[in-house]
Amino acid sequence: MKRGLIAATSVAAMLVGVAGCGSSDSDDKKSGADSFKGDTLTVWFMSGSNAPKWTKGVKADFEKKTGAKLKVEIQEWNGIQQKLTTALSETNPPDVVEIGNTQTPAYAATGGLADLADLKKGIGADWTESMNKAAVYDGKQYAAPWYVLNRVVMYNKKIWADAGIKGTPKTRAEFFKDLEKINSKTEAEPLYLPGQNWYFFDGLTIGQNAQLVKKDGGKYVSNLADPKVGAAMDVYKKYQSFSEAPKDKDEATPQQAEVFAKGKTGAIIGMGYEAGTAIKANPKIEKDIGYFTIPGETADKPEGVFLGGSNLAVAAGSEKQELAAEFMKIALSDKHEGAMAEEVGNTPNKESLMTELKGNPAAEAASPAVAGGGTTPLIPEWAAVENPPNPVKSYMTAVLNGKSPAAAAQQVEAEMNKRLSQKQ
Repeated sequence: MKRGLIAATSVAAMLVGVAGCGSSDSDDKKSGADSFKGDTLTVWFMSGSNAPKWTKGVKADFEKKTGAKLKVEIQEWNGIQQKLTTALSETNPPDVVEIGNTQTPAYAATGGLADLADLKKGIGADWTESMNKAAVYDGKQYAAPWYVLNRVVMYNKKIWADAGIKGTPKTRAEFFKDLEKINSKTEAEPLYLPGQNWYFFDGLTIGQNAQLVKKDGGKYVSNLADPKVGAAMDVYKKYQSFSEAPKDKDEATPQQAEVFAKGKTGAIIGMGYEAGTAIKANPKIEKDIGYFTIPGETADKPEGVFLGGSNLAVAAGSEKQELAAEFMKIALSDKHEGAMAEEVGNTPNKESLMTELKGNPAAEAASPAVAGGGTTPLIPEWAAVENPPNPVKSYMTAVLNGKSPAAAAQQVEAEMNKRLSQKQ
């Protein structure tokens, strides 16, 4: 699942005065089976997001309840920001769209998304708070949380057994001790962690309650010089000391799962689905793969994690607001959120539905950290920061090469501030 951010361009003035999605005050509100017969609702899903069984079930329930047809159009992540920004500015946009959760502020800021306050009141009272934060912009509900994924520790059970390790660590200190055992008692690399695994670092800042940006007057500027950010980087540096990975590359260069597949690495920190990449590269590795939650400072609180996923939103320019609301109620219902979790292992939008992840070891390892997870800064200006070369990655490499966190922050803050000042 690609979650890179590209700065969204500004769009022309949007339609204003669109009624809140699902409003009960409309005089011509339709109701009952076949109430929307003859209508077609267009939904944009991103490639790989809408699981086949889930889609079939949602489509059947939607068409049975409303009498309308559901038209699903699949989009590619590459270039979607510009394509969707343009579509939302037109007079006939897709009615419902999937958007990356951290991209929501950029689209909301242009006026392209409908206010979903009524939907939140109706079905979202118990949406997981850490997930819902990414659906809110400027205090208003512009999207609904659909699902998230987050990083876990994928480890080689054989290597851990060879090191005499029993069980999995519950605290960060225990994890470091286990990595030290692998280092001293085996020939394996304890942890493969390249210097620019940026989303893992973002999780560490969340765990430290650190903010990557701050307000300076009326604009956002770098906050990398904050000692809390430095503390997160110190933790990252400790982890990276157990790795032989390059300090100036990220986890995709090379693919860390392919490194893990060689059977000479104790662990990696990544997405659960990366196991598929490892198994494809070396089918024999499958029997040795295990997972556990990234441990935090204390056993009762996992490490902070970046919650990457998708929201569902309604186009402000859609003329089918009521029908879109019916779709959202069905797609985001406990029935279908639970079915999605069971089918593909995505974390659903309610903690009460986590039981549907049982039997999926990677998803079970990821779920305990969701409540304490977070995202990158939820501001439209952040999009430009992550465009290559990401200055935060440069900051990380500088620290790993010997600079103090404060000196590394000073080295990149001018570029980061320049990007934060770019118009969206």
